[in-house]
Amino acid sequence: MGGHLGRAAHEIARATRARGWSHGSRHRQPDAEGGGKGRGFDGEVGYDAGKKVKGRKIHALVDTEVLPLRAVVHSAGIQDRDGAALVLDKIRNRFPWLELVWADNGYNAWQVKAAVAKVPVLRLEIVKRSNDLKGFVVLPRRWAVERTFSWFGRNRRPAKDYENLGLTLAAFVTLACIQIAIRRLAR
Repeated sequence: MGGHLGRAAHEIARATRARGWSHGSRHRQPDAEGGGKGRGFDGEVGYDAGKKVKGRKIHALVDTEVLPLRAVVHSAGIQDRDGAALVLDKIRNRFPWLELVWADNGYNAWQVKAAVAKVPVLRLEIVKRSNDLKGFVVLPRRWAVERTFSWFGRNRRPAKDYENLGLTLAAFVTLACIQIAIRRLAR
């Protein structure tokens, strides 16, 4: 008798599948979820053709002790020289003691110079790479920011852009900055 009921249930299930009916509320295949890399809901997702990056970029300002002072998250479609203005915009009130900013050659543009000119005591110095060297070369003062980005990568959420909102990614970057500062200061 048990076999008969099993065969009847199997026949009913096969008949309903043939007509395109639903299997009920428990599907084996989940619906597509929003988010993922580069699919934000806030419209702040872009593409940088130079770096071949889709999603968002993080600009960071660090001090000589490699403690993060400011981090800004924005669309990857915004160029680095325009993103520098976002970082330098609000530092004049928070860090009045700041006098010198080192930057790589990507920030050698009039947009950055205009942003630096808004802060009268601030001076920008471009760290240039020598033309004689080939391959990867550690630039003086540039390693500090790169190490900060690698420390961001230790945290799972800022390492990959899974967030739907840029503000959420900015919050996780801020938490990573706090974690770096606490670990540095605890030594």
